[in-house]
Amino acid sequence: MKQPTGQISRLGTFKYLAQRFAFLSLIGMTFALMLIGKADTVIVERARMAVSDAVTPILRVMAEPAASISQFVTNVQELGAIREQNTDLRETNARLLEWQAVAQKLENENRQLRALLGTVNEPGAHAISARVVADSGGAFAQSVLITAGGRDGVAKGQAVVTGEGLAGRVTQAGYRSARVLLVTDINSRIPVRVGEAGDRAILAGNNSPRPRLIFLGVKSAIAPGDRVVTSGDAGAFPPGLPVGRVVVSDESSALIEPFVSRDRLQYVEVLDFGLTGILADADGPQ
Repeated sequence: MKQPTGQISRLGTFKYLAQRFAFLSLIGMTFALMLIGKADTVIVERARMAVSDAVTPILRVMAEPAASISQFVTNVQELGAIREQNTDLRETNARLLEWQAVAQKLENENRQLRALLGTVNEPGAHAISARVVADSGGAFAQSVLITAGGRDGVAKGQAVVTGEGLAGRVTQAGYRSARVLLVTDINSRIPVRVGEAGDRAILAGNNSPRPRLIFLGVKSAIAPGDRVVTSGDAGAFPPGLPVGRVVVSDESSALIEPFVSRDRLQYVEVLDFGLTGILADADGPQ
């Protein structure tokens, strides 16, 4: 059934007026909000905070799934990394067990050979830990003060080391403290061996970060990178203590980069091998 033409015309007019009224209402509300914002900022701020308070729980609920998914992905990645680390640790442990077996075998063979040869075993080292409390290094002397002395078993001439290698030797020992002459001091003289050939030399301090090798043999063929260790000559130090590496070499001398840096000295160990320290006494009082 068709609607009368007049009724259709009235409906069209009503829709047109409603649209115009809605458009004018929006414009009016916009101006009203602008006026309110200019007139009273407190009301606007309160309204904004009220809207924020109402929307925040919704945003939190919406963010929880994303955070849960992100945490799940992170856990999966960490689990994969842990499995890889576990595999690496198992392989490393297996290699260490193999080396342990080899070391035990060599130790037994060494013990048997020493027994056959009647070799006299070297005295074991007694380590005394101490902390560096003062650094008196300067242009004319490079030494440090440590918190261990005669009451702890520290005596003049004993070797002082860190985890990296030889730091120096004790030159003065009090009751509660001791002074350590570093390998870089100009008064320091240490018998050493250089490189795989084991060429003998003397490591002489020169008050610089790089002491030099003197009294090298004529046929010594040392090169940068060669390892320097104590030789044990003259009873000053036990043999084999790491000292440093060759960084510069020529026909008559070489410069050494010590493994132990004075700037990083915090804790040291004083080693008592029961040696006489002939060289330390020969240097005279420091």
